[in-house]
Amino acid sequence: MAQIIVTINGRSFRMACDDGEEERLTALARRFDSAIDSLRGSFGEIGDLRLTVMAGIMVTDELAERERRLAALQDEVESLREARRAALDRNARGDAAIADKIVTAAERVEALADSLAQSMRPADA
Repeated sequence: MAQIIVTINGRSFRMACDDGEEERLTALARRFDSAIDSLRGSFGEIGDLRLTVMAGIMVTDELAERERRLAALQDEVESLREARRAALDRNARGDAAIADKIVTAAERVEALADSLAQSMRPADA
């Protein structure tokens, strides 16, 4: 297990992470620290703990909004898939109906051809 040191709100923290995840964890810590800096810029010095809690809530709110949007997009994709399946099913039924009509027409043509062939035969044959 890897260990790194991240700085959040001016304080250093030793963090453990899976090997290979060091850059990702460092980037997440920088992003969280940036949220704290943004709040400090908006509200001034209101206390480290309060800034950290507010930043945590802000980040969680962003995550919740993205989860909501993702769920809506997943619903839309599923709806489009269902519509596609329905359209393919309608097309398949339509293709089957057309195939049935072609078979019926072919049978009629064969019957007419047989009838014509019989009428063209000499009477003594």
